[in-house]
Amino acid sequence: MELKKLIELQGRLWAGWRTLSVVCMLIALWQIGFELFGTLILPEPLAAFNRAIIFLGDNAGYAYTLATLKRAVVGFLLASFAGIALGLCAGWSNTLSLLCRPVITVSLGVPPIAWIVLAMLWFGARDGTPIFTVFIATAPIIFAGTLQGVRMRDVDLDEMAKSYRIGWLTSFWHVQLPQIVAYLFPAWATAFGVSWKVVVMAELLSSSVGIGAGLSEARVNIDSEATMAWIAIIVGLLLLIEGLVLNPIKDKVEGWKHAA
Repeated sequence: MELKKLIELQGRLWAGWRTLSVVCMLIALWQIGFELFGTLILPEPLAAFNRAIIFLGDNAGYAYTLATLKRAVVGFLLASFAGIALGLCAGWSNTLSLLCRPVITVSLGVPPIAWIVLAMLWFGARDGTPIFTVFIATAPIIFAGTLQGVRMRDVDLDEMAKSYRIGWLTSFWHVQLPQIVAYLFPAWATAFGVSWKVVVMAELLSSSVGIGAGLSEARVNIDSEATMAWIAIIVGLLLLIEGLVLNPIKDKVEGWKHAA
């Protein structure tokens, strides 16, 4: 048991080191771009990071970041609930699956900018616009992952559970769900990344508060340093959530896969 924990810790440290190495490489390329093209095109990395710290320490900047985080998470959670519930139902019902496919195809085919325009007409410059846009852009991805997990599960394990007279709920939780989650998690993680891109885009066009609004202000003021500072905040939040939330869930999912 101790050896297993040590191996898991080593794997997490190695994953963190890989992420840190990639970030350092990108910052180095950023520094080279600054030296080649100057501040107007790419500001100095240190100056942008200092500006990001100022934003986070300022009440307005903190409110912008918190607003974006709230909208992205709320839209993503709503999409997760709807996508997983509908995906489970469609996975066990061929009729519902056939009915949902055209809707999902249309939803994935419509670009996010079109949904943003519609949401602006429906909800105006309120939280509903970015939240709805995140929901409609990510729910089909989560639905597809859930549907794939239900369809690709090992039905022989279901039959084995029935032969041992295991209850439906117990069978679902211990036999079917681990297989479904193994397919769902990659789609779920992808949808989470998409939610951040979409929420910032929606804020850029429709909101006066949020990181997207901050980017809009930086564009108007031709302030590349502020632009890169907001981008650094977005990337930092994503890396933080990945390390503290997504990676532990991934470890759990992979443990289920190996156990199966």
